[in-house]
Amino acid sequence: MRRIPAFRGYIFDLDGTVYRGDRLLPGARETIEGLRAAGRRVVFLSNKPIDTRESYARKLRCLGVPTRTADVINSSFVLARYLGARSPGARLFVIGERPLLAELRRAGFRIVANGDRADWVVIAFDRTFDYAKLTGALHAVRRGARLIATNPDRTCPVEGGEIPDCAAMIGAVEGATATRVEVIVGKPSRITLDVCLAQMGLRARDCLMIGDRLETDIRMAREAGMAGALVLTGVTDRRTLRRSPIQPDYVLRDLRELLAAR
Repeated sequence: MRRIPAFRGYIFDLDGTVYRGDRLLPGARETIEGLRAAGRRVVFLSNKPIDTRESYARKLRCLGVPTRTADVINSSFVLARYLGARSPGARLFVIGERPLLAELRRAGFRIVANGDRADWVVIAFDRTFDYAKLTGALHAVRRGARLIATNPDRTCPVEGGEIPDCAAMIGAVEGATATRVEVIVGKPSRITLDVCLAQMGLRARDCLMIGDRLETDIRMAREAGMAGALVLTGVTDRRTLRRSPIQPDYVLRDLRELLAAR
């Protein structure tokens, strides 16, 4: 791969890129500190809606990476902003965990229970997903609710492997309702990238996206005309990379290879 130039802004995925589980990945702290010291803008972007932005910032600080809440963007925050601009105060039936519910309530939405009329069914990565939630989504759609989702990830990297992510919940709801999700706000959607760029005050061409997933991180970058760097510390290995039609501009063994481009 060709040498990586310096960029004005850097968008870092979190799981599989900066950390895995509760373990900071090699070079993460030194790289982020070095970029900041060189005057580069840094934000963190996660498709996971199972924690608040405050929690992600606190986790990064505990791992030795000083981070403000404003420097973290996740799919629940983006979804709340997106719906807030189009359906303020809407009634939502939510397949999701408590942090997502808190984000949506904070944005002024009404969370409804199974059997109540909803304007939207929100589908998110939900480790408490069960038959009752699936049935509630079916009933809501039959009463006219529309479908929106946080992220399209099939799996989530954890210590020791992977677990099912939001795509599993989307598949179940679409299968039960015979209705397609209208909008998925998380990566690779331009919706989530625009929130990041607004936070940094930069254009896509001025930034580098760094992540471990071809189908979300790198695809988003390619479709936006932004450079993308794949780091091999997460779910994508070299064999998968060779077979994929989605190719990054740069491939990193770990984040330390960014330091030369400060």
